Parts: sequence; C-alpha cells; structure tokens
Amino acid sequence: MSLHEKGFLKMSENIKPTVGILLFDEVEVLDFCGPFEVFSVARRPGVHNDSAQLFNVVTIAETDRIISCRGGLLVKPQATIEQHPALDILVVPGGNGTRTERHNNKLIEWIQQQDRQTQLTTSVCTGAFLLAESALLDQRHATTHWNSVTWMKETYPRTTVLADARIVDEGHIITSAGISAGIDMSLYIVERLFGTETAQWTAKHMEYEWHARGQVVKY
Repeated sequence: MSLHEKGFLKMSENIKPTVGILLFDEVEVLDFCGPFEVFSVARRPGVHNDSAQLFNVVTIAETDRIISCRGGLLVKPQATIEQHPALDILVVPGGNGTRTERHNNKLIEWIQQQDRQTQLTTSVCTGAFLLAESALLDQRHATTHWNSVTWMKETYPRTTVLADARIVDEGHIITSAGISAGIDMSLYIVERLFGTETAQWTAKHMEYEWHARGQVVKY
C-alpha cells in the first residue's frame, strides 16, 4: 500500500519516502539539483550519518541516455519512466525544455500515472506547465516562474495562476515559483512530513537561510 493510499501527513521513523525527480533536455539545473540536495541531505536534528537519510531520491528520464541540461551540464539519469521504483513524491522541474516536453504525450501520460500513486506531486518553475498539460492543475491554484505567469494564464485558463506566490499548497499538489524556489518548496515538504525542526536542521546543514512563514499559500 502506497503512502498516498495510507493518507500519511507525517512520516513515522521507519518509513522512507521515495522522491522521483524528472529530467529532460534543457531542464533548468537548480530546478532539479536544489530539491535533490534537500531530499538527499535531510536528517533528523543533530544527525549527520549518511545512513540516516530520510528520503530515497532517484532521477528519472524518458530514456537512460545522457541529459543535456540548460547551460550544457550533462547528467546521467538513474532510472527511466519505464523502470523505476514506486514513487511517493514526484518533482517536475522546469526550464526551456518544458516548451517541448509539454507536447510529449508519453511523458504527460507518465506524469498522470504517477500522480495516481504519489502522496505528493510537485513542480518547480515552468514544470507547472507539464502538470497543467496533464490536467492536474484544472480548477486548482498554482504558481510558476514570474516571467511565465502571463503565458501560463493564457495557455491554461482552467488554472488560477498566482503571480506573487513562492509556494502554492493544494494538498496533494504543490507548485513553486522559479528556480531557487524549488529549494524552499522541498524544505517545506520536509517540514510537512517530518516537522519544523527537521526542516530547519536540513537548511542549517545546507547553510541555507530558510523562512517558511509567509512563503506558502494554502488551499
């Protein structure tokens, strides 16, 4: 039984959620690297041991070929959409590649399939366009990169796009604004699942100044 079926709001000590981070050509680097860092280093307060990871994190692409990220960074995905572990949390990043991938029916169908199993389906930046294309943002509130707000409003009128929100929490669906906002969203998820002290400790480990209050719009 998945965490989504169990309806977990907080994680117990013996449950390690699996986070899947989608990759595609021209993905924005910090959109996926920021969440990867947060989830891979998240620990209980005072804990430094690598064996005490709170999340399993895996990068997933359509195929196992090398991904060329925005700026030319080359990344080898750890899994493919055809073969990957069951996901509790899906992170869909943005970047120029979303302009192409939102027309990729195979990828859109995969996102829809994963959403039926995950506890949380999330996006960073223009990754929200892929969620909207998957009809996951119909009649919902969402956010995206400030420079893409108007475009998203025009393209997906069934979604209420919030221009000034850094993180929008619709329960099962969480969207975040551009690029660095993915770090804040990921820390917010750590807080939501494991508590404020754990999120604060994780941010401290990263030497990242994180202020949850005022960043999140909830529905």
